[in-house]
Amino acid sequence: MLSSITKEEIGKLAKATFTGEIVVVDSLPQVESAVAALEQCAIIGMDTESKPVFKKYERQSVALIQLSSESCCYLFRINKIGIPPRLQGLLEREDILKVGLDLCGDRRQLRRFSPELHPQGFVDLQRLTPAYGIHDLGLQKIYAILFAEKISKRAQLSNWEAATLTPAQQSYAALDAYACLRIYHRLESEPMPLLHHFGLCPEQPS
Repeated sequence: MLSSITKEEIGKLAKATFTGEIVVVDSLPQVESAVAALEQCAIIGMDTESKPVFKKYERQSVALIQLSSESCCYLFRINKIGIPPRLQGLLEREDILKVGLDLCGDRRQLRRFSPELHPQGFVDLQRLTPAYGIHDLGLQKIYAILFAEKISKRAQLSNWEAATLTPAQQSYAALDAYACLRIYHRLESEPMPLLHHFGLCPEQPS
């Protein structure tokens, strides 16, 4: 397994896609069925998106929560519906793992968005991958190392608070959450790292 990969190497790879169903949840009646489906999973992929800010002291606010199973990704537009009790309950369940990249950061942003939320069961892949010898921390690079496919980041800085999400935004958001789930399952299939690998200090440039 590679420990790192360059942008030039990623540029030569085939484009990654999510072929499952994408469901945009932007009304309260949709929340119940979406959460009920996700509660059938023991592990789900997770990511969030925020509207980009370009002013120095302007703070980002989460606009979208993506939660993905193997076959379907639900895009919760919390800038429109907030975090309803059913969704809050899912995010607070310890027995359903939510796996993602920099989820510790997402957790802080979600708590800022909704102070009464107490997320549980969040697994940050950035804390796992170094134990498997992967030094890169970005989703695009980790995914390329493990699956030799390129995740396009073109829609990352688009307006996630737009009235309607474009097909490109939906595909991008769904793929990011699904990719985290796929990475977790791939790491599960690898030989278990020795305990001390989780505590190794990262290499510093000389």
